[in-house]
Amino acid sequence: MIEICFVCTGNTCRSVMAERIAKKMAKVKKIKDVKFSSAGLYAKGENISENAAATLKKLGYDGRNRKSIKLKNIKDNVLYVAVTNDHKRLIDSKKCLSFQDLAGQVSDPYGQDMQTYEMCAKQIEQNVEALLDRIQNLRGAK
Repeated sequence: MIEICFVCTGNTCRSVMAERIAKKMAKVKKIKDVKFSSAGLYAKGENISENAAATLKKLGYDGRNRKSIKLKNIKDNVLYVAVTNDHKRLIDSKKCLSFQDLAGQVSDPYGQDMQTYEMCAKQIEQNVEALLDRIQNLRGAK
């Protein structure tokens, strides 16, 4: 089982969107034994942003409400995927990569309009696709 945790600042937009996008994309690609979660470095138990939820629903992903989760303990058996290189520097784990390492950084849509959130979701999809491709390639090499 591979555990992957997406991490951003508040866990109300990008990381939670990445988690939900990854869950569906992995299911579509029939990638099993991967568990996805998300957290925020400074999360305060806030709801997923309204525009993030609406964007997820519009694009066919799970848009249900959820409270943000603070990243507290770094676990040795989890791969952390940081949204930005700054987030990556703040995560004390050797098992951490950033979207920049995959397919490119994702800009913060917090407080922006729906178009910005949709652009953000498309950037996240590209990164998740690159991550899932890596997982498939590694498994195929066994």
